[in-house]
Amino acid sequence: MMYPFMTLEDETEIVYSEMQKDGMVKVYIERSDAEYGFRHATCWLPQYRWEDIYHFSEEEIKKFEEIIRSTAHLIMEFSQEGGFENASNL
Repeated sequence: MMYPFMTLEDETEIVYSEMQKDGMVKVYIERSDAEYGFRHATCWLPQYRWEDIYHFSEEEIKKFEEIIRSTAHLIMEFSQEGGFENASNL
């Protein structure tokens, strides 16, 4: 299951998975692109291990990592609670 987390100004979507049995959480980043279809990348928490980067620049990945690092505590918490809506009792 993937949960929505954040939409950036440029329409980039950040979503995250439920926490896996090994404590890992997948953070998936995606932006629609007329030329490439979708640009995307995956970051695994808590290691901040990047993979499957497709047409995002190094600068963009650094920006995304800053965002993820500053909110990782929330992502990790929400990933154990069934997403933001369950964690916030909405």
